[in-house]
Amino acid sequence: MAPSTPLLTVRGSEGLYMVNGPPHFTESTLFPRESGKNCKVYTFSKDGTLFAWGNGEKINIINVTNKGLRHSFDLPKAVCLEFSPKNTVLATWQPYTNTIANKLHLQKINDFVLSPGPHPYKVAVYVPGSKGAPSFVRLYQYPNFDGPHAALANKSFFKADKVTMLWNKKATAVLVIASTDVDKTGASYYGEQTLHYIAVNGESAVVQLPKNGPIYDVVWNSSSTEFCAVYGFMPAKATIFNLKCDPVFDFGTGPRNAAYYSPHGHILVLAGFGNLRGQMEVWDVKNYKLISKPVASDSTYFAWCPDGEHILTATCAPRLRVNNGYKIWHYTGSVLHKHDVPSNAELWQVSWQPFLDGIFPAKTITYQAVPSDVPSEEPKVATAYRPPALRNKPITNSKLHEEEPPQNMKPQAGNDKPLSKTALKNQRKHEAKKAAKQEARNEKNPDLAPTPAPQSTPRNTISQSTSGDPEVDKKIKNLKKKLKAIEQLKEQAAAGKQLEKNQLEKIQKEKALLQELEDLELGI
Repeated sequence: MAPSTPLLTVRGSEGLYMVNGPPHFTESTLFPRESGKNCKVYTFSKDGTLFAWGNGEKINIINVTNKGLRHSFDLPKAVCLEFSPKNTVLATWQPYTNTIANKLHLQKINDFVLSPGPHPYKVAVYVPGSKGAPSFVRLYQYPNFDGPHAALANKSFFKADKVTMLWNKKATAVLVIASTDVDKTGASYYGEQTLHYIAVNGESAVVQLPKNGPIYDVVWNSSSTEFCAVYGFMPAKATIFNLKCDPVFDFGTGPRNAAYYSPHGHILVLAGFGNLRGQMEVWDVKNYKLISKPVASDSTYFAWCPDGEHILTATCAPRLRVNNGYKIWHYTGSVLHKHDVPSNAELWQVSWQPFLDGIFPAKTITYQAVPSDVPSEEPKVATAYRPPALRNKPITNSKLHEEEPPQNMKPQAGNDKPLSKTALKNQRKHEAKKAAKQEARNEKNPDLAPTPAPQSTPRNTISQSTSGDPEVDKKIKNLKKKLKAIEQLKEQAAAGKQLEKNQLEKIQKEKALLQELEDLELGI
């Protein structure tokens, strides 16, 4: 029977060993420590029951659940291992022969990606463009490769020196990040990136990203019904999109370049690793609520535990050769376990034992940090560099980049809480009716009408927002011009000026114009 919590496998200059998962964090007796620096490779089977590793002399396979040695092979130079989905075959990286079962005849294929999951298997292939012809990605279902209608879907596009293709878990759609090496506009040294969506039912689209700049990361939710993109010049934006490529939630901007969904898809971590400080935002994506904001400085590796509750961050060589070690966090921000390797040692690899879906059920999300025996470390705040000429002068509050909060935290005028579309529409309708009633009272009793403040906005102006439809916006603009002219005529009449007949007729149309303006702005 599988253990109650996943094991953690650690490989470094101190050897290869396993650590019990939360809450114990002790070295496991299931696997005796393999000492020395000759261990260059290890892998688990897909269900986590088998573990294979190479010690420089042999490739050994053990059963994790009963500690039994299953096989041992004389393969001292193997540097890559992979179990088959049914745990019946172990593939090693070395020359071997198989019979070709099927072949896809398509010229100039540059890259391909097989779909995850069970039969029927699918494959996405990329063919770069040449001589003015566009690049394209096509989706096929194995083994239907022949004939003019064999492709399930096709998406062509320009500006693609290379692509990254990402299947969702259910193998129903692919996201394609198309990249060029050089940005011809000169806006970025990253080149240019565009994001495309292709479904096996033939649907395709370009994902419209609201902020210009590079695409740092794109990840599918395990539900296969939504994906998150991190993009744009720093501070980067992060947005969740549905399968229609419509934005579902905007996280605003922040110091981030990566995204990680939990195994159950109910929590999303937005993080800034590499040249950023390791800041993380942990979000409940069912309610779009921020859970915690921990900081994992100098992290080179991130992984969700299969239980969906714990997070692994690590600093590994050769990316960084100092301060190597790993931490295990609870998603509420508490560090539950920390291991630092000695200064004369290195950590090369660390990973969770995998488990099949459904072994760990999703639990209710908590927002209160869980208790921990590991003392909390306040991250060091790096001060911005100031040239010598400015160091004795006062610091201004100017910012190079404008920060944007998440969409549910943006301030609403006159209301601390964000309003839904229906509530906003009802509020505008109520305000319009209130203004119309006040106007009617003022016409009956001119002496009771309030004296307008100098340079104030005309009282018949309902909203300055745009509808998104150019034709409607044009009509709204014309109506406001007419109402402004009527307001001026009424002021002239109040001052004692004799108005012409056509001017009086204009004033009589004010009520109808106000109603038409209200209907347009409310989208009626």
